[in-house]
Amino acid sequence: MNANIARSELILGGQKSGKSRRAELLAAHWLAQAPQHRALLVATAQPWDEEMRARIARHQRDRAERVPGLATLEEPRDLAAALQRESAPHTLLVVDCLTLWLTNWAMPAGAEALDFEKKQALAHNWQAQAAMFLIAIEQAPGPVVLVGNEIGLGVIPMGREVRAFVDALGQLNQQVARACQRVTFMAAGLPLTLKESAA
Repeated sequence: MNANIARSELILGGQKSGKSRRAELLAAHWLAQAPQHRALLVATAQPWDEEMRARIARHQRDRAERVPGLATLEEPRDLAAALQRESAPHTLLVVDCLTLWLTNWAMPAGAEALDFEKKQALAHNWQAQAAMFLIAIEQAPGPVVLVGNEIGLGVIPMGREVRAFVDALGQLNQQVARACQRVTFMAAGLPLTLKESAA
């Protein structure tokens, strides 16, 4: 698997396609290049139930074994500020994952109880956050690796809210892909380069 580091890379794929493993490989390669290099995982997952807590703990253990030098920062919502604060020429940032980040904004815990005005305000805040995030990617002084799901390849979901989420994620993926130097699609652990731009 190619481990060249791009200024910015979006890694897309389905569940268990090898997205996070590729991001970890890039982080390990970055750390091995120079002793002053640092790698930081910006994790967006939230432990909202017991299964998710166990999943997060398992990922943490596995990452610690595979890439011992990869530090972790939990940031479920304000990715723009995290990138602005943490990015540096000697630091590679891995954001895992954009899908859960969108979930934290579009379907936060308790959202079903919000009235129309509060839902509208949440949507407005999400649009502002996404715009700031795209700017932060382009202005990051160090390399950024972004992991996200491609969920638009299956059957069309039945519910209106789920269809809206699939649409929003597809739009987010397109916007981030435009902002990134490289876009990689993962399937069965194998990378396919969809975009490769000059630095």
